[in-house]
Amino acid sequence: MGGGPSSYPPQMMANQQVAIISPQFCAPYPVDLNIVRKLMTLSEGAFGVTDVNGNIVFKVKSKLFSLRDRRVLLDAAGNPIVTFQQKILSAHRRWQVYRGESTDSKDFLFSVKKSSLLQFKTKLDVFLAHNTKDVCDFRIEGSWFERSCVIYAGNTSTIIAQMHRKHTAQSILLGKDNFGVTVYPNVDYAFIVALVVILEEINEDRSGDD
Repeated sequence: MGGGPSSYPPQMMANQQVAIISPQFCAPYPVDLNIVRKLMTLSEGAFGVTDVNGNIVFKVKSKLFSLRDRRVLLDAAGNPIVTFQQKILSAHRRWQVYRGESTDSKDFLFSVKKSSLLQFKTKLDVFLAHNTKDVCDFRIEGSWFERSCVIYAGNTSTIIAQMHRKHTAQSILLGKDNFGVTVYPNVDYAFIVALVVILEEINEDRSGDD
């Protein structure tokens, strides 16, 4: 396998953007983000996402007292970007994602589900709103427990982002609740963060308090 974060697939080097939420979250260079769970500075949040300098880029807030599991991804200023909601009675743990704070079908962006009911490794399929086929638009594979997952375009070997455990003095202090994501050039990093949040939700559900 050739590719750490520095070997970007040639087809992703072109000016072709993967802008699922917004082109404003696409950068012409790789973006490294840190995902930190249970940040003390987040009053009701589960996640903070920082850049390499430790500046908050996104926050994830739980919608308390809602009928089903619901999360909102906010930018650094607290503006809602997308809302995640688990589909009721979904055997494959399907999550649906909507623009802003909406859960209206006209604002539906994409959904994420387990590719199979019984899984020993992490494998999720991502379907964009307009996709009516059984073929996924993106997929996530790897080991959530190891914090080592790769996000691919469709059923190809084209990597658009990679998740990896952080080995820094700060991450040792924070334990497994701190890990990194490298988003490849021209890929919507808000979309990638949304996928990581859903990945965490699905796996936390399976692993209980682990």
